[in-house]
Amino acid sequence: MNHYTGRIPGAARIALAMRRADFHYELPPELIAQRPAERRSASRMLCLNADGTLSDRHMVEFAQELVPGDLLVFNNARVIPARLHGVKDTGGQVEVLIERVLDASQALAQVRASKPPRPGARLHLARGALQAEVQGREGEFYRLRFDTDDLQAALEQHGDLPLPPYIERPAGADDRERYQTVFASVPGAVAAPTAGLHFDRNLLDAIAARGVETGFVTLHVGAGTFQPVRVEELEQHRMHAERLSVGGELAARINATRARGGRVVAVGTTVVRALESAVGEDGLVRAFDGETRLFITPGCRFRAVDALLTNFHLPESTLLMLVCAFGGYARVMAAYRHAVAAQYRFFSYGDAMWLPVRAAPAAAGEAARPR
Repeated sequence: MNHYTGRIPGAARIALAMRRADFHYELPPELIAQRPAERRSASRMLCLNADGTLSDRHMVEFAQELVPGDLLVFNNARVIPARLHGVKDTGGQVEVLIERVLDASQALAQVRASKPPRPGARLHLARGALQAEVQGREGEFYRLRFDTDDLQAALEQHGDLPLPPYIERPAGADDRERYQTVFASVPGAVAAPTAGLHFDRNLLDAIAARGVETGFVTLHVGAGTFQPVRVEELEQHRMHAERLSVGGELAARINATRARGGRVVAVGTTVVRALESAVGEDGLVRAFDGETRLFITPGCRFRAVDALLTNFHLPESTLLMLVCAFGGYARVMAAYRHAVAAQYRFFSYGDAMWLPVRAAPAAAGEAARPR
């Protein structure tokens, strides 16, 4: 199993000068999308053009941005119904959010209760339909052992879809479909790879008709993606671990695409993290199956991804830092200010941003902390 724990080799030292506050922007609460667009491809799309200008477009036009020879890479992770409610033996209310299914009966999870549960405590979940025992703590998570020999099936039957904390409503029946991509196939994520939510069958057909290749990685987004950066100096932040898989066949196609001058287009920040974690010292992508803690900040040199489609991300988040690294700090933050003024919809169920060309590594100097 692979473990990637560092930063991208060759990252510029300018990243050391950046602080969390450099990635703050003001966002009116009403711009946080509480529900998806009526149709997946009806979302708006802000284009950060190669010359630094901005264009207000729509996702239905995205196929026109691609050319034969491009390789479009998606994340096929499927969100599991990872949220459970219940009570402790003492009668106190408890909420469990599965972070990772470990085997047929065990999982790591966040457990919210008035008092932290102790090892040996019993949790009665889903109105008593599912029982779990607390085995102990592992960092910020609890290891739970469930009274089942098929935890995945039990979650499908009894769990609730874990909508992000900024969606201020309970998950409904429609979310079971709309908070999944149409190509989701590998269960294990607790948050959707949201850039992929904009693609419907019609858009995928239009992309195929242009002679554009597609491929898939799997990166299971964990609940840690919503955890705030708590340190001011970026160099002190430790990324949460996420499981990913990049197949050997896709790796070969990526290397061939770039060798002939084609673009590798990442659909979402999860694809960026997956592919950049799978790059060797020689700049070639290889099969990767394991975990990554890769933290991408301005000044990092990208070696596998040439273009990026992404959603709008939370202020001061690691995902916004990644997008600033890709598109250039000043240009991306200016684009976010435009998106707010133009009333784009933000976050998981919100609109998209298209960066057809990555910023040149030499431009990383613009990322110096604003004075």
